[in-house]
Amino acid sequence: MSQYYCNPVNIDYRYQFYHDPRSGQKAVAREAADPSLILFHGKYYLFASMTLGVWVSEDLVHWSFHRLPDDLPLYDYAPDARVVGDWVYLCASALGRDCDHYRTRDIENGPYEKISGTFPFWDPNLFLDDDGRLYFYWGCSSVTPLYGVELDPKTLRPLTERKEILFSHPMENGFERNGDDNRLTPLSDEETEARLLAVCAQKGLDPKTLPPDMIEMGKGFLKQTPYLEGSWMTKHGGKYYLQYAVTGTHFNVYADGVAVSDSPLGPFKTAENNPYSCKLGGFIEGAGHGSTLKDLTGAWWHTATMRISVNHVFERRVGLWPAGFDGAGNLFCSQRYGDWPINADKVRMDPFADPDWMLLGYQAKAAASSSSPGKGPELAVNEDIRTWWQAGSNKPGEWLSIDLGAPKTVHAVQINFADDRLDLPAPGEINKEAGRYIDPDSHATRWILESSLDGEHWEVFEDKSKADTCLPHDFLVREDGVVTRYLRLTVTEVPFGVPACISGLRVFGKAEGDAPKEPVYAVSREGDLDAKVTIEPGDGAVGHVVTWGMAPDRLYHSKMTFANEVRITSLMKDRAAYVRVETFNESGITKGQKVIRI
Repeated sequence: MSQYYCNPVNIDYRYQFYHDPRSGQKAVAREAADPSLILFHGKYYLFASMTLGVWVSEDLVHWSFHRLPDDLPLYDYAPDARVVGDWVYLCASALGRDCDHYRTRDIENGPYEKISGTFPFWDPNLFLDDDGRLYFYWGCSSVTPLYGVELDPKTLRPLTERKEILFSHPMENGFERNGDDNRLTPLSDEETEARLLAVCAQKGLDPKTLPPDMIEMGKGFLKQTPYLEGSWMTKHGGKYYLQYAVTGTHFNVYADGVAVSDSPLGPFKTAENNPYSCKLGGFIEGAGHGSTLKDLTGAWWHTATMRISVNHVFERRVGLWPAGFDGAGNLFCSQRYGDWPINADKVRMDPFADPDWMLLGYQAKAAASSSSPGKGPELAVNEDIRTWWQAGSNKPGEWLSIDLGAPKTVHAVQINFADDRLDLPAPGEINKEAGRYIDPDSHATRWILESSLDGEHWEVFEDKSKADTCLPHDFLVREDGVVTRYLRLTVTEVPFGVPACISGLRVFGKAEGDAPKEPVYAVSREGDLDAKVTIEPGDGAVGHVVTWGMAPDRLYHSKMTFANEVRITSLMKDRAAYVRVETFNESGITKGQKVIRI
């Protein structure tokens, strides 16, 4: 049997009860982000922000949660985990105090040894070079660069002065521009100064009395310069690949770029293949601030942060994709069909392999037992994690059904539970420094999924009515396939007893018929950093995937669309790009034969 998974990664994301002490703003949402993925003693360990623990796996597909000790920095962002000899070193972010390091020889059982920190940092990454020298990278700001320093391997104290090693260049690198679809252009210094004065006047503040660091941070925010953050270092073929996140975790273009050097502290040059990781279009977008790992088989993987950002700006999930290095030393990550079922065994051999199964339920006819105003069942089949069907009541037994239009062979179903705006008190004490309470409890999410050929006689597809798990992106596989036309999800329990919400009842498999015709398309470059792709409507097409890259045989970037026009906004100035379009339906994929240089 093959090993399949589907993004977002199917794990128990912890509820956060946010309470910002500065603004008084409150929100409730699930969050996991900034993942550090390591291999230690034959197991994979996934550390992520605000989770109170670590997920453990033996195959990168099936995960179990393990609670970590409370004296670790569990309420600090961007946990960094690195293997150094027989030890695993951990640290996390805090700007207002020196950040401590911790180490252990046994992640699950401890004990953890504390190494007192000597300076504050944000978004840390520890890197052990082949020669035994230890380096450290950090930075998370729209004003300051990423920094690097060499550390004493025993004390973790700096051996050198910190070095500025990477700055953003949003007017040269399209993927570093701020905003959804990279559409925000940085303001000039004069425009920024005028906006700052206007904001201060509106709030009754005198800019002369404000701390200089607050002024600089405010200017960076107003100027709409990108956040530069999330360092991760990988060494391959004698080269140093510094990965970094831009532009902001709440944007749909959140990405990981990469710069390359012959030395661990630079100078670094922006790689030609950029952004290295960027999940565009489809059900869920974003793939920034992550880590890169070589697994037990020698295959490479990249894990990163995916955004929802509806109930709270930090409402986020974790994604995992095949990655690697090509013959020219280019670091790549394959996110084509990156939120469809992924055959882990297959992509280890070929990261760009076509998916085994197609999307069957896009815009399928949907019905429900009841719905809340403006949140009808059609929102569960529109391939958008940021919208959802909401039941009209919180009573057990509310259901959602979809009609695939004809009998089709279903191989996988992903059930995506959403959280509508929740007005709930925190069940525990708010951590004042973090401005939140992380709920340690694993609330049960229970349901029954049924299938039917005629809409009258139903068979159980999966019964989780007695489950003790809380998996908001539960993923079911039937490798042999189930022929059905209708699916009905009956929800019996969700956390906190609120009305059930489903952002995606996603169905994958194969339908009888032919793949779509070869796509006909045109591409035009618009300025230095953008391009427009126009696709002629074709018979039998459900959607398209636009692929592009630095060479005709290196189309490493992709964007899924259900429209006939799409914009590429992540190009690099003075560098050519090559574009090809492929189209898909419920029966297969047809690749365009024409590669267009722009």
